Amino acid sequence: MTATITDTELVTDAQFAEARERLHGAVLHTPLVRLTSATDTVAYLKPESLQPIGSFKLRGAYNAVVQLSEAARRHGVITYSSGNHGQGVAYAARAFGIPAVIVMPSNAPEIKRLATTALGAQIVDVGPASSERRDRAEALAFEHGYAIIPPYDDPAIIAGQGTCGLEILADCPEVDLVLAPVGGGGLLSGVAAAIRQQRPECHVVGVEPELAGDAAASLRQGRIVQYTAEQTTRTLADGLRTQSLGTLNFAHIQRYVERVITVTEHEIEQAMRRIAWDARLIAEPSGAVATAALLFHRQELPPHRTAVAIISGGNAEPATLLRVLGTS
Repeated sequence: MTATITDTELVTDAQFAEARERLHGAVLHTPLVRLTSATDTVAYLKPESLQPIGSFKLRGAYNAVVQLSEAARRHGVITYSSGNHGQGVAYAARAFGIPAVIVMPSNAPEIKRLATTALGAQIVDVGPASSERRDRAEALAFEHGYAIIPPYDDPAIIAGQGTCGLEILADCPEVDLVLAPVGGGGLLSGVAAAIRQQRPECHVVGVEPELAGDAAASLRQGRIVQYTAEQTTRTLADGLRTQSLGTLNFAHIQRYVERVITVTEHEIEQAMRRIAWDARLIAEPSGAVATAALLFHRQELPPHRTAVAIISGGNAEPATLLRVLGTS
């Protein structure tokens, strides 16, 4: 059963503005890049792949770490992540000179594991299920006194991710459609709330792999639907293999997101190629799903004149990137 979240518990416009102030100078205000061959409407990409860690996850992680007390920071921080959020927490922890422990699935891409350790974090391996890494992180936090930095189901994380939406409004006031990928729901819930609190008429659409379509099912059924680890690990989009939405994220999505579209593995790979050739940007599979919906699911999108698709990350495995870009 999904817990009931009241409107007073949703992240407010003021909280998004405060997060933007905290993140000033710590994260990059990423530009909008025109996707010239996308559609007959105006389409832009927002490349969060250009962030210092290669993904949007730095926004939420830094916003959470910066609000910890000095006493909490002294014990260090811990999180559970398939890769990008772990890098965000490791980056923020290094900025404050505190230890970081990242619980990761053993099948996480090597490029994300190496980047996490390069930032000074300690990695603890568990199995592929997202519940395994959360349970292990909670046990280690209890044992060692670490502060837990959740990957998505937390107001500080949602507020930080929502700053991506504020930048879109600042750079493209006429935008009337924003597409964001959805795994646990941190980015989608934050961006949707931040944008629609200021511009209720702007459509916000979530996108996820067809093979990990729990968010679409959840929005359709009005309750959080959970997929198994065996189901979600089928998709190439490793950053979107979370088995279910967070409770707080789902509440924001129900309130602010119009629909969630699913895309195929082939469409994800085609979108990665189009992003590389047309925009000269690198997107990991998870980062390409929003563009895939823009390119191949026009009939499912709300009517619009100006769209922005968020590239959530660019930390693609070299072998995957070479294979995808080398396919005609």
